[in-house]
Amino acid sequence: MQQQVIIVGGGMVGLSLALMLAKQKIAVKLLEAIRYPDYDDANLAPYHSSFDARNTALSRRSVQIYQKLELWNALQQHATPILQVHITEQGSFGKARLTAEQEKVESFGQVIENAWLGRVLLTEVREQTLIELIDGIEVTALHQDAEKVFIEAKRGDEQLSLSSQLVIAADGRDSFCRQALGIGADVHDYDQVAIVTAVQTSKPHQHIGFERFSELGPLALLPLPGEYRRSVVWPVKKGTESEWLGEDNDQHFLNALQQTYGDRAGKFEKTGKRFSYPLSQVLAHKQAVGRVVLMGNAAHTIHPVAGQGFNLCLRDADVLVRYLLQQLATSNDIGQPENLLAYEQARLKDQQRVIRFCDSVVRGFSHQNPILKLLRNTGLIAFDVIPGIKPLVANYAMGLKA
Repeated sequence: MQQQVIIVGGGMVGLSLALMLAKQKIAVKLLEAIRYPDYDDANLAPYHSSFDARNTALSRRSVQIYQKLELWNALQQHATPILQVHITEQGSFGKARLTAEQEKVESFGQVIENAWLGRVLLTEVREQTLIELIDGIEVTALHQDAEKVFIEAKRGDEQLSLSSQLVIAADGRDSFCRQALGIGADVHDYDQVAIVTAVQTSKPHQHIGFERFSELGPLALLPLPGEYRRSVVWPVKKGTESEWLGEDNDQHFLNALQQTYGDRAGKFEKTGKRFSYPLSQVLAHKQAVGRVVLMGNAAHTIHPVAGQGFNLCLRDADVLVRYLLQQLATSNDIGQPENLLAYEQARLKDQQRVIRFCDSVVRGFSHQNPILKLLRNTGLIAFDVIPGIKPLVANYAMGLKA
């Protein structure tokens, strides 16, 4: 079968999209710059640049997408459902609570470690005959004409020239493809670094996810497989991360968690190795140019405060596949530019809503002005008691009203 699509970038979005296309009998050439790990031990998932120490809270819609790909049984072994969400601010009276039972859903989503999500996706990709996986390859040039997109790349000493009717650029926040196309981007540095790790607490997590706004930053504590394991994502001011990293700071980090959360999780007993990731918002000016479409962080990188980034990317990928199938139903030209522009327009409303929400939460809770604190805590109380608000917000958070 003729190669129809090239995907540049083999992270979680690129792998997921390749599987979506292969399921629809569309051949894929998937290019990834970093060599993938070999999985010799069934009980381990070594880190890769795209499958790192972070965790992903898969929304209900994302779970449905993986169910459609017949991958959920493999993923569920490494995932933990969120049955309740508690939102509070340290030292303030406001609080809000969402429960899956009250909203009449099985769960609000599932938390999975990126290393395991990546391992399951990569294992499945390697088994697909319609996907040609090329890792350790660096794209050095990209240009297009009216008929095709052309890529120059190198792999070690080998030079490669590739072409396709359609190229999907999923090559990350600093996308080479985006720059090669001359697509600009709006960049906002949050002046924050996310501290990420897993901890053990004396109280079982009971499938509760906490979002705790503190003076240090918005702290997320989510359940992980294992009754007492929880993931921590704590954005702190850039330049202070050394205070929290390294084995010598284990107890200092645990003490800070304890002070921020109180006894809601019991005692914070152990912490894993901490990792840090700079946080910024990067929004491409265009997502479709000619026969190239941007996907994942190349299109929009957002703050992790509400856990919406990957879920938004997965919805993008799901909709793109639908548009490509519609195009193939009437033409052999899968990369028809007008169809890609139609996809971009179709996704803007959902993207802009999520981007505005995440950005407003970060900005709104970063100010310690007493009047603003009063307003936002009053808002949390209103969210908790006014009928009709919770189901609406819950459905958006689960990706069911995109």
